[in-house]
Amino acid sequence: MGRAEKVLELAKRRGFFWPSFEIYGGMAGFYDYGPLGTALRRNIAEVWRRKFVLEEGLLEIDTPDITPAVVFRASGHEEQFTDLMVTCTSCGAAWRVDELLEERGLPHEGLSAEEAERLLREAGIRCPSCGGELGGVRPFGLMFSLEVGAAGAKRAYLRPETAQGIFINFLNLYYQARSRIPFGAATIGKGYRNEISPRKGLIRLREFNMAEAEIFVDPETKDWPGFEALSGVPLRLVHGEAEEVLPVGEAVSRGIIGSRALGYFMAKTKLFLEEIGIPPEKIRFRKHRKEELAHYSSETWDAEIEISQGWLEVAGLSDRTDYDLRRHEEHSGERLRAFVQEGVSRVRRIRPKMGVLGPMFKSEAQEVARALRGMEPPPSGPIRVEVGGRSLEVPPEAYEVVEEEVHGRSFIPHVIEPSFGLDRILYCLLENSYYEREGTGYRVLALRPNVAPVKAVFLPLVAKDGLDSLAREWWRRALAEGIESYYDDSGSIGRRYARADEIGVPFAVTFDYRTKEDGTVTVRDRDSTQQVRIPLEELIPTLKDAIAGRRKIF
Repeated sequence: MGRAEKVLELAKRRGFFWPSFEIYGGMAGFYDYGPLGTALRRNIAEVWRRKFVLEEGLLEIDTPDITPAVVFRASGHEEQFTDLMVTCTSCGAAWRVDELLEERGLPHEGLSAEEAERLLREAGIRCPSCGGELGGVRPFGLMFSLEVGAAGAKRAYLRPETAQGIFINFLNLYYQARSRIPFGAATIGKGYRNEISPRKGLIRLREFNMAEAEIFVDPETKDWPGFEALSGVPLRLVHGEAEEVLPVGEAVSRGIIGSRALGYFMAKTKLFLEEIGIPPEKIRFRKHRKEELAHYSSETWDAEIEISQGWLEVAGLSDRTDYDLRRHEEHSGERLRAFVQEGVSRVRRIRPKMGVLGPMFKSEAQEVARALRGMEPPPSGPIRVEVGGRSLEVPPEAYEVVEEEVHGRSFIPHVIEPSFGLDRILYCLLENSYYEREGTGYRVLALRPNVAPVKAVFLPLVAKDGLDSLAREWWRRALAEGIESYYDDSGSIGRRYARADEIGVPFAVTFDYRTKEDGTVTVRDRDSTQQVRIPLEELIPTLKDAIAGRRKIF
């Protein structure tokens, strides 16, 4: 078995994750987390929360997975969130066109359906499953749609990203941030994408776990407090044909990274990945080419981790400009603006004429007026607004453009977005933590104590002579102190060590006959297998300090 196969086998056997719905044959793109996987993912998310939410003062929120269709119509996802798909004419299997082309080393980004179909034909690519002929290429919408309610059901989608829940709450969040720019908001939750051909375990899922932050900045500066403190963090950057290691400050000053805020959160991303246990040499950032960019992005860098299958994207760091807030402002009619006290300026605004709008649009007049107030004044002529999912034309006699004096500057903030795939990060961490001991071949997960799902195992040398009851007593004390641990008295002590090593337990506490004589226990380090004796009264604080990284035992 290769490394990936060994990790997947261990993950299923020891309770990290396994395919969903197995007793009914399963369903591609869905995985369940077992007890150890659930704990590991939670610990990774907690490190992310500390690094991004607590250290940066971001506002954490939680928003619904089900989102009205109008939100994704405004965001552009309804129209743009697609992949090119091709179906086998023999077996009916569906395939992502970009993956078929990429496997042959052919261009695969930013292609039209016609261009992609021509490349498939010229390369003679056939169905990977049965070798049959492939049909025509067409766009496939990646959002799961559903209807909400019974009578007069409203169309909705399962969200493909958590970000829109933050954008449509901008005014609430701006108020909570005391109307100051820059500020940021974060959320951890699920996303859903109806992938054409999900495969490779946790790497491509239809339901997945995300951690996202939206950083609202002044477009004139695009800065974030603390940039200087991280300006020396070295980043491995792949851009165009170049690959180089540069301090983030130099990369920003040379224009390789477009802004200080984007560079800051790229550095923060590297530090986060290192803290959970990804080796620095396995982390790089790859800049998207123009044809790769999402419809909302002016600049995107993928944070990638090297695994046995190559470099895998685990996070995207994008400059979304004012795209999302501007689109939601246009579609909702709400002014999604920030304001800074900065001199005096004159602005042009639309003032609806309710005496004309009322008879013209009747019950929809107030909604039309609200939409008008949130729009930029046109040079002249009619204005089209969207109300209740319909596009309505407002003639020039139904509004006027007025000029007002404003003491300060009003603007739509730009957004820097660090977006993380927690499932991919978890898988990459398992692969990079996995090794086999020389001589024995025993499998080990070298997980750091801060993310390991189990921190310690309590072992009596033998399950008699009071050693077992003593070990159980101290195990329960550890649990009461919040130390995730378990008790094991089954099999030889060597076999019990091996079982703990295989699931990444960093510390093994052994109670032997000397424990009853002098009140000390043996603490074993998973990776070096070194052992030290510690007085029982020091055991709990020593373990807590070692888990938190405040103290080294070995």
